[in-house]
Amino acid sequence: MFDIGFSELLLIAVVALVVLGPERLPKAARFAGLWVRRARNQWDSVKQELERELQAEELQRNLRSVRESVQQAERGLQEGATQLHGEVDALRREVDAPAAAAPPTADVPDVAGDVQADALPAPAAPAAPAPEMTETAQSPEQPERAP
Repeated sequence: MFDIGFSELLLIAVVALVVLGPERLPKAARFAGLWVRRARNQWDSVKQELERELQAEELQRNLRSVRESVQQAERGLQEGATQLHGEVDALRREVDAPAAAAPPTADVPDVAGDVQADALPAPAAPAAPAPEMTETAQSPEQPERAP
């Protein structure tokens, strides 16, 4: 920022020592340091405030762009819904139109009535009962019968 070299700083220190003297030079240096510190703090606070404002502005820009994209998506969905409703209505008209144009006739056979009872498979005969067990073939778990 300022182009001050070592030789210039040394010249300023010598002049300050001659003008202020050895008793007042430390107080003056502290006072100058205090003002430099305050100036730096002020500059830092201004810098931080600018950064916060820029961040807030960027967030607002991002929020606006997100809102616009959501609105575009909503419009697209509404247009799609409108188009879908139109297609559904057209399909309903197509389905209703042939039914209204062709009245039912009496010569159309009833598919369910054409099935004859003898065409159905016969029910299976009940299984024959198992032969009774004889005394020799009885299991050991069953008690023997008296003759």
